[in-house]
Amino acid sequence: MERVARAMDELGLEAVLIGNAAAALRGAPVTTIDLDFFFHRSPGTVAKLKLLAKRWNGMLLRPHYPVSGLYRISLEEEGLQFDFMSQIHGAKSYDSVRGRAEWFPIGETGLWVASLADILKSKKAAGRPRDRAVLETLERTIHAQEAKPEKSSRRTPKGK
Repeated sequence: MERVARAMDELGLEAVLIGNAAAALRGAPVTTIDLDFFFHRSPGTVAKLKLLAKRWNGMLLRPHYPVSGLYRISLEEEGLQFDFMSQIHGAKSYDSVRGRAEWFPIGETGLWVASLADILKSKKAAGRPRDRAVLETLERTIHAQEAKPEKSSRRTPKGK
Protein backbone atom coordinates (compact mmCIF):
# COMPACT_ATOMS: atom_id res chain seq x y z
CA MET A 1 0.00 0.00 0.00
CA GLU A 2 2.92 2.31 0.69
CA ARG A 3 4.21 1.72 -2.83
CA VAL A 4 0.85 2.74 -4.29
CA ALA A 5 0.54 5.82 -2.07
CA ARG A 6 4.06 6.98 -2.92
CA ALA A 7 3.60 6.50 -6.68
CA MET A 8 0.21 8.25 -6.68
CA ASP A 9 1.70 11.16 -4.74
CA GLU A 10 4.66 11.46 -7.11
CA LEU A 11 2.33 11.53 -10.13
CA GLY A 12 -0.19 13.87 -8.49
CA LEU A 13 -2.89 11.22 -8.95
CA GLU A 14 -5.76 11.82 -6.54
CA ALA A 15 -8.15 8.98 -5.83
CA VAL A 16 -10.07 7.65 -2.84
CA LEU A 17 -9.45 4.12 -1.60
CA ILE A 18 -12.76 2.25 -1.47
CA GLY A 19 -13.89 -1.35 -1.00
CA ASN A 20 -12.67 -3.85 1.55
CA ALA A 21 -9.15 -2.41 1.76
CA ALA A 22 -10.62 0.92 2.81
CA ALA A 23 -13.02 -0.80 5.21
CA ALA A 24 -10.11 -2.67 6.82
CA LEU A 25 -8.18 0.57 7.32
CA ARG A 26 -11.34 1.99 8.92
CA GLY A 27 -11.39 -0.86 11.43
CA ALA A 28 -13.71 -3.42 9.82
CA PRO A 29 -12.56 -7.05 10.17
CA VAL A 30 -12.56 -7.77 6.42
CA THR A 31 -9.88 -8.85 3.96
CA THR A 32 -9.14 -8.35 0.30
CA ILE A 33 -6.44 -9.11 -2.23
CA ASP A 34 -6.78 -6.02 -4.41
CA LEU A 35 -7.02 -2.27 -4.02
CA ASP A 36 -9.98 -0.34 -5.41
CA PHE A 37 -9.94 3.40 -5.99
CA PHE A 38 -12.58 5.94 -6.97
CA PHE A 39 -11.32 8.85 -9.07
CA HIS A 40 -12.58 11.84 -11.01
CA ARG A 41 -12.19 10.92 -14.66
CA SER A 42 -10.47 13.46 -16.88
CA PRO A 43 -7.92 13.18 -19.70
CA GLY A 44 -5.21 14.23 -17.24
CA THR A 45 -6.17 11.60 -14.69
CA VAL A 46 -6.31 8.83 -17.29
CA ALA A 47 -2.85 9.92 -18.52
CA LYS A 48 -1.58 9.56 -14.93
CA LEU A 49 -3.03 6.03 -14.75
CA LYS A 50 -1.12 5.17 -17.93
CA LEU A 51 2.08 6.56 -16.39
CA LEU A 52 1.47 4.57 -13.21
CA ALA A 53 1.07 1.33 -15.18
CA LYS A 54 4.19 2.08 -17.22
CA ARG A 55 6.21 2.90 -14.08
CA TRP A 56 5.37 -0.52 -12.66
CA ASN A 57 5.83 -2.39 -15.98
CA GLY A 58 2.16 -3.26 -15.79
CA MET A 59 -0.74 -3.15 -18.17
CA LEU A 60 -3.62 -0.68 -18.08
CA LEU A 61 -6.76 -2.56 -19.06
CA ARG A 62 -10.36 -1.56 -19.73
CA PRO A 63 -12.03 -4.93 -19.02
CA HIS A 64 -15.62 -3.76 -19.38
CA TYR A 65 -15.11 -1.00 -21.94
CA PRO A 66 -17.16 0.95 -22.97
CA VAL A 67 -19.92 0.30 -20.43
CA SER A 68 -17.96 1.07 -17.29
CA GLY A 69 -15.53 3.58 -15.92
CA LEU A 70 -13.14 0.85 -14.78
CA TYR A 71 -9.41 1.08 -15.44
CA ARG A 72 -7.39 -1.88 -14.15
CA ILE A 73 -3.67 -1.90 -13.63
CA SER A 74 -2.47 -5.47 -13.69
CA LEU A 75 1.00 -6.50 -12.55
CA GLU A 76 0.97 -10.10 -13.72
CA GLU A 77 4.42 -11.10 -12.45
CA GLU A 78 3.58 -9.89 -8.95
CA GLY A 79 -0.02 -11.08 -9.01
CA LEU A 80 -1.29 -7.60 -8.10
CA GLN A 81 -4.32 -5.75 -9.37
CA PHE A 82 -5.42 -2.17 -8.82
CA ASP A 83 -8.86 -1.05 -9.96
CA PHE A 84 -9.54 2.63 -10.58
CA MET A 85 -13.22 3.45 -11.09
CA SER A 86 -14.67 6.72 -12.29
CA GLN A 87 -18.13 5.66 -11.12
CA ILE A 88 -19.29 3.45 -8.28
CA HIS A 89 -22.66 2.16 -7.20
CA GLY A 90 -24.44 4.26 -4.61
CA ALA A 91 -22.33 7.41 -5.05
CA LYS A 92 -23.64 10.60 -6.56
CA SER A 93 -20.20 11.91 -7.40
CA TYR A 94 -16.51 11.59 -6.73
CA ASP A 95 -16.58 14.94 -4.92
CA SER A 96 -19.24 13.73 -2.48
CA VAL A 97 -17.23 10.63 -1.53
CA ARG A 98 -13.96 12.58 -1.41
CA GLY A 99 -15.60 15.17 0.85
CA ARG A 100 -16.31 12.49 3.47
CA ALA A 101 -13.01 10.63 3.00
CA GLU A 102 -10.21 10.87 5.51
CA TRP A 103 -6.47 11.11 4.91
CA PHE A 104 -4.55 8.10 6.25
CA PRO A 105 -0.78 8.56 6.55
CA ILE A 106 1.12 5.71 4.92
CA GLY A 107 4.88 5.90 4.90
CA GLU A 108 6.06 9.33 3.77
CA THR A 109 2.68 10.16 2.21
CA GLY A 110 -0.80 8.68 2.51
CA LEU A 111 -4.11 7.89 0.88
CA TRP A 112 -7.63 9.26 1.01
CA VAL A 113 -9.87 6.53 2.45
CA ALA A 114 -13.63 6.48 1.96
CA SER A 115 -15.92 6.58 4.98
CA LEU A 116 -17.41 3.31 6.17
CA ALA A 117 -20.87 4.74 5.46
CA ASP A 118 -19.93 5.34 1.81
CA ILE A 119 -18.38 1.88 1.49
CA LEU A 120 -21.52 0.29 2.97
CA LYS A 121 -23.80 2.33 0.70
CA SER A 122 -21.82 1.34 -2.38
CA LYS A 123 -21.78 -2.34 -1.50
CA LYS A 124 -25.54 -2.32 -0.82
CA ALA A 125 -26.21 -0.60 -4.15
CA ALA A 126 -23.94 -3.01 -6.06
CA GLY A 127 -25.77 -5.99 -4.57
CA ARG A 128 -23.22 -8.58 -5.74
CA PRO A 129 -22.88 -11.70 -3.58
CA ARG A 130 -19.33 -10.75 -2.53
CA ASP A 131 -20.60 -7.31 -1.46
CA ARG A 132 -23.63 -8.67 0.40
CA ALA A 133 -21.32 -11.05 2.27
CA VAL A 134 -19.70 -8.17 4.19
CA LEU A 135 -22.73 -5.92 4.78
CA GLU A 136 -23.46 -7.19 8.29
CA THR A 137 -19.80 -6.86 9.27
CA LEU A 138 -19.65 -3.28 8.00
CA GLU A 139 -22.90 -2.38 9.77
CA ARG A 140 -21.64 -3.86 13.06
CA THR A 141 -18.37 -1.96 12.72
CA ILE A 142 -20.19 1.33 12.09
CA HIS A 143 -22.47 0.78 15.11
CA ALA A 144 -19.53 -0.12 17.35
CA GLN A 145 -17.63 2.99 16.27
CA GLU A 146 -20.66 5.22 16.78
CA ALA A 147 -21.05 3.83 20.30
CA LYS A 148 -17.41 4.68 21.07
CA PRO A 149 -16.61 7.91 19.25
CA GLU A 150 -12.90 8.53 18.88
CA LYS A 151 -11.16 11.72 18.04
CA SER A 152 -9.20 11.33 14.86
CA SER A 153 -5.47 11.79 15.24
CA ARG A 154 -5.03 11.96 11.49
CA ARG A 155 -4.18 15.26 9.93
CA THR A 156 -4.81 16.37 6.40
CA PRO A 157 -1.47 17.14 4.78
CA LYS A 158 -0.81 20.54 3.31
CA GLY A 159 -2.21 20.83 -0.18
CA LYS A 160 -4.42 17.75 0.11
